[in-house]
Amino acid sequence: MSQAQKDITSWSDKSGSFKRQVSSFRDVIEPNGKFPPEKGRYHLYVSLACPWAHRALIVRKLKGLEDFFDVSTVHPHMLEKGWHFAKSEENVKPANEHSDDTFPEATKDKLFGYSHLRDIYFKVQPDYSARFTVPIIYDKKTNSIVNNESSEIIRFLNTAFNDEISDENKKSLDLYPKELRKEIDELNEWVYNDVNNGVYKSGFATTQQAYEEAVKPLSKGLQKLEEILSDGREFLIGGRLTEADIRLYTTIVRYDPVYYVHFKCNFGLIRHDFPHLHKWLQRLYWKNPAFKDTTNFEHIKEHYYYSHKHINPFKIVPLGPNVDIEPLKE
Repeated sequence: MSQAQKDITSWSDKSGSFKRQVSSFRDVIEPNGKFPPEKGRYHLYVSLACPWAHRALIVRKLKGLEDFFDVSTVHPHMLEKGWHFAKSEENVKPANEHSDDTFPEATKDKLFGYSHLRDIYFKVQPDYSARFTVPIIYDKKTNSIVNNESSEIIRFLNTAFNDEISDENKKSLDLYPKELRKEIDELNEWVYNDVNNGVYKSGFATTQQAYEEAVKPLSKGLQKLEEILSDGREFLIGGRLTEADIRLYTTIVRYDPVYYVHFKCNFGLIRHDFPHLHKWLQRLYWKNPAFKDTTNFEHIKEHYYYSHKHINPFKIVPLGPNVDIEPLKE
């Protein structure tokens, strides 16, 4: 059975453990490369619910690249055929109703008018058989996917368009500085395994053993982050904003409204049980528009609770928490 025919919301293997696929498209945008930096040439496909796609949106805004490439945003409901697009630009959700056709800030496919994200993959590779993931950087000139691996996308967006950026502050912003790369890479590795992917391994586990093997390292990982931030630092590494903060933020901002309940990661709320991690989160959200303006809690909650029928078969989306992010009090 091909990937196009089977239910792509079934993620666990025979052991009951969640296994994340390896991304298929791994090229980069770089000067004098196969995909050179050209304004208007590329298009970004994202979900506002997805933490991996959220990374790309944050870097796009931090680096001032909004005018360099446009964005198509999928609907938060990811069902058997994967992510789909809104059918109309008049896309307002009716009160007290979860409509599969309408939802705020979801868009049409701005390039081709396709109904589903998977159509982009099949356009580029007709025999594609893996999952249809976001983010995607699409090249309109060659009709190809440049990259669908978020960690690589945010890294090349950090530098690829520097020669074209007019705002000196945004041009000079370096999220992966040479002197901090070793430290960033070391932190990213265990944060990805234990925290970023740890919530998914916990939530998508289908056996008690697989769940506990994931959630215990997650608990320890959060405590380790709490200890790192216990000196009151504003950023994780080097006293400055780096990609390490971005990669962690998109998981932590989803933790209380989604992962705590939906993924059974309920050994502690960020806002109540990890005060230093909570303060770090609040500062990023309230003090930097690139984080706040790209965080959409409505899409986040709607996607997880509605789309994972094997976890939440009645698709009931909770109304809480009472505030998505508590006010910052320095």
